[in-house]
Amino acid sequence: MNTETISAKNGQHINGFSVEEIGDDHLFTSLDTPMKANAFDMSNEEKKERISILFSEIMDVLGLDLTDDSLKGTPDRVAKMYVEEIFSGLDPENKPKVALFDNKYQYNQMLVEKNITFYSNCEHHFVPIIGKAHIAYKSSGKVIGLSKLNRIVQYYAKRPQVQERLTNQIANELKTVLETEDVAVIIDAKHLCVSSRGVKDDTSATVTTYYGGEFNTPEKIAELQNYLNN
Repeated sequence: MNTETISAKNGQHINGFSVEEIGDDHLFTSLDTPMKANAFDMSNEEKKERISILFSEIMDVLGLDLTDDSLKGTPDRVAKMYVEEIFSGLDPENKPKVALFDNKYQYNQMLVEKNITFYSNCEHHFVPIIGKAHIAYKSSGKVIGLSKLNRIVQYYAKRPQVQERLTNQIANELKTVLETEDVAVIIDAKHLCVSSRGVKDDTSATVTTYYGGEFNTPEKIAELQNYLNN
């Protein structure tokens, strides 16, 4: 644990913000998901075993009866869910394999994949972020299968996240695999850490955008918005 982390836990500040402010105001500190250098020293089975033990302790502290038939399997279920499902995007082994194909149809206009449903989790409170991602790109001479766009979104969503980071991670991955700067990512999401706790606003939604290359012009942004609204 570094000195900055220890100071933060002792109530001090990071970049002028307290740890509590960073969480409640949904600020983020890195464009990369914060990971320890030894994040993959343990196997997935070892992680599940450890998480199960720790979650049992949480339930015990809350006063829940772990001998009850309904609760006794909960720690194992939570551990499996964390490692294999909702946080599986932390493991680079789960990164989707993407193959490029020649653009044989010579389609040189924007391609838009909209309404990609995703479920993520807020890294500040570990409660769900539920939303839709819209992706557009213009071929550099290569294309990828449409389902791969969905898989890229799901991979980066399945980790503790902040929406701004998620938007940029998807965009950067698309630029890399498509070999072009001409990509756009729009995310419209509902944060349960806003609707179910804190200010308890159940009606608001958060929209984040990335416009790269040819998409970063008023004309292309308007054209893309027209596609999304139809």
